[in-house]
Amino acid sequence: MHIIKLNAIDSTNSYLRTLSSEVVLVDYTVVVAKFQTQGRGQMGTVWNSESSKNLTVSVFKDISTLFVEHPFYISMAVSLAIIKALQSFTTPKLSIKWPNDILSENKKICGVLIENVIKQNSFRATIIGIGLNVNQTDFEGLPKASSLKLLTGKTFNLDEVLHVLVKYLKYYFMLLRKEEYDFINKEYESFLFRKDKPSTFMDAEGLLFSGIIKNVSVTGSLQVLLEDNIVKEFDLKEITLLY
Repeated sequence: MHIIKLNAIDSTNSYLRTLSSEVVLVDYTVVVAKFQTQGRGQMGTVWNSESSKNLTVSVFKDISTLFVEHPFYISMAVSLAIIKALQSFTTPKLSIKWPNDILSENKKICGVLIENVIKQNSFRATIIGIGLNVNQTDFEGLPKASSLKLLTGKTFNLDEVLHVLVKYLKYYFMLLRKEEYDFINKEYESFLFRKDKPSTFMDAEGLLFSGIIKNVSVTGSLQVLLEDNIVKEFDLKEITLLY
């Protein structure tokens, strides 16, 4: 594992993507920053993080020799790697809020942004951006956010957390290489937040509706049982889970 440590950067994902286009990177090249000025999340959201308190990291993974049936398996594998790493630090009540926010006791502690690099119509690499709240304790204006320190009462060494995280990323990408898709799918669904529970959603027009999360398809769509007893699939741009 090759680690590039930066004091401040606009976005570790952007930095790593640019670097990968300029030089040949070693598998699991890691860029970690003390502070991100433009940390990004799903759908263009901004990730706010106190300097030197949290893990803001991007990992380069070569997938050119990896047959991935559907790209969403990468998202599932990454989510599970984070879950397993956090379990090793005795983080309580972990779950995955579709598609890949990591919650503990129903509060968000980790966000993920996965950007696949496609060349000549095939997947060449993936850049895995992870923002993990570790030692930050003040989340003013963010009532649904928490951190490992708030949840466990412990202060963590960021380098140790990073190494455990990469260890589990390697493990789950090994399972992908072995095409253990059913295992990954079932394990992902076992951690799915609000699965089989009545929930409130908002559609792209801002309208609220009720439904029950049943599964996530292999393409990453959320399968929701609606009031008329029909299961409908929604993609990320069509629906927001409002707890």
